[in-house]
Amino acid sequence: MKTLVIAEKPSVGRDIARVLKCGKNNQGALEGDKYVVTWALGHLVTLADPEAYDSKYKAWEMKDLPMLPEKFQLVVIKQTGKQYQTVKNHLYRKDISDVVIATDAGREGELVARWILAKAGSHKPVKRLWISSVTDKAIREGFAHLKDGRAYMNLYAAAEARAEADWLVGINGTRALTCKYNAQLSCGRVQTPTLSMIAQREKEIREFKPEKYYGLTLSCGGVTWSWQDGKSGSSRTFSSERIEKIKNQVQGEKLTVQEVHRTTKKIYSPGLYDLTELQRDANKRFGFSAKETLNIMQRLYENHKVLTYPRTDSRYIGKDVAETLKERLRACSVGPYRKVTGKLINQTLKLSKSFVDDSKVSDHHAIIPTEQFVQLEHMSSDERKIYDLVVRRFAAVLYPPCEYEQTTLRGTCGGETFSAKGKIMKQPGWQAAYEDFQEEEAEEDIREQLLPEIKEGTKELVTRVKMNEGQTKPPAYYNEATLLTAMEKGGLGTVATRADIIDKLFNTFLMEKKDKDIYVTSKGRQLLELVPEDLKKPALTADWEKKLTAISEGRLKKDVFIQDIRGYTEEIVAEIRTGDGKFRHENLTNTKCPQCGKRMLAVKGKNSRMLVCQDRECGYRETVARTTNARCPKCHKRMEMYGKGDAQTFVCVCGYKEKLSVFQERRKKEGAGVSKKDVQKYLNKQRKEAEQPLNNAFAEAFAKLNLKE
Repeated sequence: MKTLVIAEKPSVGRDIARVLKCGKNNQGALEGDKYVVTWALGHLVTLADPEAYDSKYKAWEMKDLPMLPEKFQLVVIKQTGKQYQTVKNHLYRKDISDVVIATDAGREGELVARWILAKAGSHKPVKRLWISSVTDKAIREGFAHLKDGRAYMNLYAAAEARAEADWLVGINGTRALTCKYNAQLSCGRVQTPTLSMIAQREKEIREFKPEKYYGLTLSCGGVTWSWQDGKSGSSRTFSSERIEKIKNQVQGEKLTVQEVHRTTKKIYSPGLYDLTELQRDANKRFGFSAKETLNIMQRLYENHKVLTYPRTDSRYIGKDVAETLKERLRACSVGPYRKVTGKLINQTLKLSKSFVDDSKVSDHHAIIPTEQFVQLEHMSSDERKIYDLVVRRFAAVLYPPCEYEQTTLRGTCGGETFSAKGKIMKQPGWQAAYEDFQEEEAEEDIREQLLPEIKEGTKELVTRVKMNEGQTKPPAYYNEATLLTAMEKGGLGTVATRADIIDKLFNTFLMEKKDKDIYVTSKGRQLLELVPEDLKKPALTADWEKKLTAISEGRLKKDVFIQDIRGYTEEIVAEIRTGDGKFRHENLTNTKCPQCGKRMLAVKGKNSRMLVCQDRECGYRETVARTTNARCPKCHKRMEMYGKGDAQTFVCVCGYKEKLSVFQERRKKEGAGVSKKDVQKYLNKQRKEAEQPLNNAFAEAFAKLNLKE
């Protein structure tokens, strides 16, 4: 008898098969003496569309809402139906005695496999492979310690509860809004409060009233001193008269040094990366979107096998992983990291609770390098950037803290208090793990400076007095890095879903980018006025996540949770039905739809600008221009591509224009080696990525909701 292993993706399936010595190809699977390894392609099974429960749901009618199926049905996703049939055939083989679920070790990964088993009607015993990296060593150890599948039934219940709740609220809310206002509008428990948060920030910025503040600096004895309020300690005041008075008091006076305080301070390394922290840093450093970072991480995990599981919310490792640190350091001791890791390999590592703590490791530990030998030359430029962040952070936590001597001077002049600060680096510690380390500049009232030797009681003549002024600043617009932080703090989404939520808000034209800043579109603002108030509150999704965690831990029954969601769905549909708002397209153009003749809407996606038919039943759309990676030869900004076929032209904001054919010739002369085939391949790839549906549990279901504007 043999065991059937179900992996989540072909690449992981092939790695497992190699370790288990399954080399024989057999109808979409790899077979050996003891195991048969097959795979999904993401989700192969999903929840059925509304029309599967009743044919009347094919037409979108307000009178038919809410749709509340008594029992949810599962259907095979058409795009990958062939692979589902392959898995099912192997499940029903007489020589298959049991099943090993080897999908991603997390809530969604559990659902991928369990829905396949449920749809196929399989009742064979189940075991679970639960690993955080897909190196040969991790796979071997995982199969040596397989878990009983029954231990993960609560996790499956939580995953299914999440899927069913999203179906009930998302599909009913979206249909209700679309029917009520005859516009392609969508809502959801995570995307709507996220959009509301961005709109709230814009409101704060609009309503912000700047105030002028004033300060005073004086120079004496080679030191720049800053005035400080005797009571509050602040170096700013909103009273210009007060600063003018102090300025007159200290002119030509002597400053007496009252205190010279020296202290040794330590700065500890930032913690190891979880996915959200890595996405934040990649956005700040390289401008990568959350989705781009996740995709790059996935390749480094699955294809290169040099980093551990990406979708983790933990920044700690367990004691068992701590025992392998030297092995991991040796694996990444190549190229630019040889010097950084070499020092650590040759010494006893000091482990700290700041990064080794079993109680703070969730389903997966922090993102760290694996024991797999690294070949940097096989990585793309973007992959090396992300790998670099992780390796240096991994090394940094193993280095001692950075130590410096902080000197603070306090003096008096004209009856007022003045201060100065400076520091001298004693030991760089973990900062040595970074090349050209630069601290993020904090907005401090009193700036650091290089201080001369100075003693208490010294009196120095004031040689220069300067009055400073500035304005209070509004909060900054969200960018992807700060939005991820806000979503995390507000309990919106999970590490595995935040990137997709941000992407969906761009792709449904509810928000847009201007440089790095994120703005709500006219459509997004109107949507927020039309959706039920409760759906805009982050507390809703935070409460859901708490309950889903309780289900996964066996503290709450799935049926109780779903019953509450059914009641909530009825409430939001009723609220939308009785709403008195109106939706007005503010982006109508004079271009008529070639299919139905109605005026089209100008919409801006994340990386493209399009014309979309205003009639949701028609759904016609065409790309007008898309942002490319080609740089303008004059100002070096990214150019947009206009037109089709031979008429394709690069256009830059500075006014520069260049036909695609001319661009190709120029690149050849510059020695870039970019052929017409390469450029075409790149353009095709961009187009496919924009059009290709994600094969997840709701891809097909949501595709039919006509969310095309």
